[in-house]
Amino acid sequence: LVQLVESGGGSVQAGGSLRLSCAAYGYASSDYCMGWFRQAPGKEREAIAIMNTGDGSTFYASSVKGRFTISQDNAKNTLYLQMNSLKPEDTAMYYCAASFHYCTDLSHLFPYWGQGTQVTVSS
Repeated sequence: LVQLVESGGGSVQAGGSLRLSCAAYGYASSDYCMGWFRQAPGKEREAIAIMNTGDGSTFYASSVKGRFTISQDNAKNTLYLQMNSLKPEDTAMYYCAASFHYCTDLSHLFPYWGQGTQVTVSS
């Protein structure tokens, strides 16, 4: 059973930073796709950062490029999202997701999801 557990969310003022973590349990593959998605109230879930753990390639949404960085620690089976220069529009529930078959920014192709962690950025 694959489990993803996020942590690191919280409240921060605009311009601040947060680092989200996603600990993965229940699988041993070294080649898969993991990503961070977010969903604000009344909006659709959007992909913000995706990583192919096999070749290290990444995708960033234009809204976060240059401010957010996705990374992984293979030894700890943990995915990170470093978020800098946060803006009020970054306020959302952030989710970690994993897929062993597709590496894409399409959320419906990710079968495994964490419970989410709230990020709130005040102006």
